[in-house]
Amino acid sequence: MTRLTRPLRLGTRGSPLALTQARMTIAALRAAHGWGEGTIEIVPIKTSGDRIQDRALAEVGGKALWTKELDRALLDGEIDFAVHSMKDVETIRPAEIAIAAMLPRADVRDRLIGATSIAELPQGARVGTSSPRRSAQVRRARPDAEIVLFRGNVDTRLAKLAGGEADATLLASAGLERLGRSEVGTPISVSEMLPAPAQGAVGIETLSANGEMRALLGAIDDPATHACVSTERALLAALGADCRSPVAGLATIEGEAIRLRAEILTEDGGDHRTGETWIARPEEAERLAHALLAKASPGLRALFTGR
Repeated sequence: MTRLTRPLRLGTRGSPLALTQARMTIAALRAAHGWGEGTIEIVPIKTSGDRIQDRALAEVGGKALWTKELDRALLDGEIDFAVHSMKDVETIRPAEIAIAAMLPRADVRDRLIGATSIAELPQGARVGTSSPRRSAQVRRARPDAEIVLFRGNVDTRLAKLAGGEADATLLASAGLERLGRSEVGTPISVSEMLPAPAQGAVGIETLSANGEMRALLGAIDDPATHACVSTERALLAALGADCRSPVAGLATIEGEAIRLRAEILTEDGGDHRTGETWIARPEEAERLAHALLAKASPGLRALFTGR
């Protein structure tokens, strides 16, 4: 058992889902190292993404809105490590910060709330989401649908739906299940709606130079999740995708290889390209990115900077 000289400080957003994921991380670390209660304390940190709820992320700073305050706390020594939903973490991270571990991935699928399927949505349905990927995929399947901006945590979005602000919304299965809401909504198969890269994965970061902390966190790393999410993030990097780019991607380990499926779309879903490849290492994801961009129309390619 590794003995600690003081309680470790875990930084996290203060949303119910973020706190649940922080507690999951603490439980995993205590089990791995034989630590008792009180060895890790949660330090809630309010992020810009939590404060700004009336605009799309792309308008106000992108995914950094979820990470910059936690990054600052880590770099300033206010916390020892931080927990994130990996789909909210920018593709390019500061060199001083390392993704030291990822917990086992949960259900990667989206869930539709308000209808039993995309096909069963009423004509002209208002679908609440702030995700360019979900917006494009819905509009590809249902060009008649109207997209309504939905921001906020799970309960906020469900309350907006119940209040009649939209006819349906989409949420990640993983978040609903972690909050004990597995009965909410209908899962959509990945063959119908490929998820966001890194959806369902929880990542833990610490300072790159803190070898002791990296080793402690490495004890709870799930290698399969880490490899798949790293592959999906390598795809994003090769595409030059940002929070405005409608892109879906899913890597799975099948046998001794990584199967990578991906889709890029225009904002209205009217133009899209899909592809699939089998690779041995995450960095080989760039092959699929380049193939998708090579097949893309100029309008679709313009949404990505990796052309």
